Amino acid sequence: MKKETATLGGGCFWCLEAVYKRVKGVEKVVSGYSGGESKNPTYKEVCSGISGHAEVIQVTYDADIVSFGDLLDIFWKIHDPTSLNRQGADTGTQYRSVIFYHDEAQKEAASRAISELSGTLPQPVVTELSPLAAFYPAEAYHQDYYDTNPNEGYCRLVIDPKIEKFESAFSPLLKTD
Repeated sequence: MKKETATLGGGCFWCLEAVYKRVKGVEKVVSGYSGGESKNPTYKEVCSGISGHAEVIQVTYDADIVSFGDLLDIFWKIHDPTSLNRQGADTGTQYRSVIFYHDEAQKEAASRAISELSGTLPQPVVTELSPLAAFYPAEAYHQDYYDTNPNEGYCRLVIDPKIEKFESAFSPLLKTD
């Protein structure tokens, strides 16, 4: 087993977490915050925009089963990398599109993926590419949000379509258990 970690932000972390928990080879997904200056930020501080952090997920995965490139392919499909500081109705820098790389290999792979994607979209890709400085897990009530609140309005209207898009486009990467 080749355990690796990826940290991605593409709108609300509930959305990303719900999708990535369904990816074959993913062991754990933690919702949290990264990219700001404050230490141990709260959800309220992140939502206010004063912390500078983005809502992100940290994915622990088996690279022998799913590659970082596969994770990026999913990332591009389930959010809009051309939308600056927003995804749908969620607006603010905390919802920015961002890849926090853990090493040079991730940096190179993400940079290459951004370049390749840029040539295929009508708008410029605005996804930030930055080294991971710190990751702060979000409060307990944000973890596994979709799985514990599947009938909540946001889950049905926003997250369900993202899961459906993932399942349709990436069926070979879907967990079967």
